[in-house]
Amino acid sequence: MLTSKQRAFLKNLGAKIQPIFQIGKNEISDNMVKQISDALTAHELIKISVLENSQYTSREAADITAEKTGADVVLVVGNRFILYRETQDKKRREKRIILP
Repeated sequence: MLTSKQRAFLKNLGAKIQPIFQIGKNEISDNMVKQISDALTAHELIKISVLENSQYTSREAADITAEKTGADVVLVVGNRFILYRETQDKKRREKRIILP
């Protein structure tokens, strides 16, 4: 669970990144969850967009994806949301995001 100070810090970082996944009309598959989980391991902070033809709202997609990947929802705005999960990968620990 993120504190409000940590969430604000991550919102600021997340505003500068581009979405790397799109959730469309198909459901959130196990393959997509695996790819998102791998991206979270590599980057810790990712942005995902939800297309207009999706069966999910942005909030629903964020909650489902966060639950399945073990991540925290940082922000949901419009058709985009930001997820954060601290990496457990030893190789990437030197480059990880240090939360206040």
